[in-house]
Amino acid sequence: MRVGRLMTCSLVALAAGCLMPLGAEAQTTPTTAKVALKDAAGKDVGRIELVQMPTGVLLKMSLKGFPAGDRAFHIHAVGKCEPPFASAGPHFNPGNKKHGLEAADGAHAGDMPNLHIPASGELVIEIANPMISLVKGQPNSVFDADGSAIVIHAAADDYKSDPAGNAGDRIACGVIVE
Repeated sequence: MRVGRLMTCSLVALAAGCLMPLGAEAQTTPTTAKVALKDAAGKDVGRIELVQMPTGVLLKMSLKGFPAGDRAFHIHAVGKCEPPFASAGPHFNPGNKKHGLEAADGAHAGDMPNLHIPASGELVIEIANPMISLVKGQPNSVFDADGSAIVIHAAADDYKSDPAGNAGDRIACGVIVE
């Protein structure tokens, strides 16, 4: 009997007992995805590359032209970015959790730490999210039926207020694409 290598899924899926043979998963897994962030006026304000890792997704972000200060960013449930970006829907939350990295009952899969934009308005950063996947067909995949988007907000996330952390207006948005 041949035993294949196993790849661990995100923490959310792993808690549900998810282990998939690597060979079967590789056929439907984009190894990378990308996002072109635009502000409400349509101006290019950043790029994000998403890379599937064995334990989640690494987001490689390069931002420009943002006001200095703390800004929330989240993965949103709908792959649509029509200003003022309400079209991106609520946070990506396949596990039906409460909002916030400090939530006692877990966080939305789309909850991310705040970005700290310096005075230059430019930021290059890499952030891992173990609760999402680029693997199509998984319950925590950003490539579900209506896609997903990344949204940056005008204010910081307080990490606890449900449903959105009092993060303020949506000031930039980009659809996640292969």
